[in-house]
Amino acid sequence: MNPFQNVSILLPTLNETFSFTQTIEIILDECSPEDICEFLAIVCERTERESLKAIEEGRRLAQKKGIDLQILYQNLPYAGGALRDGIMAAKGSHILMMAPDLETDPHNVKDFIAAGKQYPGDMITASRWLQKGSFHGYNKLKYILNLIFQRFFSWFYRVKLTDISFAYRLAPTGLLQSIKWEEMKHPFFLETALKPIKLGIKIHEIPSSWSARREGESQNSLLQTFKYLKIAFKVKFEKGEKLLK
Repeated sequence: MNPFQNVSILLPTLNETFSFTQTIEIILDECSPEDICEFLAIVCERTERESLKAIEEGRRLAQKKGIDLQILYQNLPYAGGALRDGIMAAKGSHILMMAPDLETDPHNVKDFIAAGKQYPGDMITASRWLQKGSFHGYNKLKYILNLIFQRFFSWFYRVKLTDISFAYRLAPTGLLQSIKWEEMKHPFFLETALKPIKLGIKIHEIPSSWSARREGESQNSLLQTFKYLKIAFKVKFEKGEKLLK
């Protein structure tokens, strides 16, 4: 089992500006520079010009702490493709998947790092359901459906997890790079939990909160949520060796 050395933080960026900068500031303020290998800001042709300016500001802030912030132009399409490109480009011993829109609370990064040091061979994932009152500005219908889906997925996969679809996760880089990923869109977020589960990877949850983004529009529609079911059933009945490259 390889120890935790440092983390590559993946930040797929489309229309985030002040929230990107605030994300970087919080992480740099609360985490030791030695624990962060790099930030990877993943962009595409649709990334807004103001977002690119925010990335440059984030790079300036990171460089003050001796940390690289790299811009990675994605080759694979959509949100899942962006994270898949980031996974393959990461250089740290561990990878943290999050978003720079403040929907994934950057104050949790220090908690992820602490848990990664304690359980370096496992996956750490954030849960919005461990504590009451963790959702702020969440659509009521999506809230009810999310609760139903979480309970269904945990029952279907026989795991005691409360937030399988929330793609705010830390895992060993070697593990994520060895898995044969399929999804390109938002169902990839669920896939990043289900395939490690099928491979016997232990997953630890840490409490987190969710607040609706204050800029731009979410790319995860209600319809996308139902598309999670396809990958859930497919992975469930696949043999473990077929999940690896």
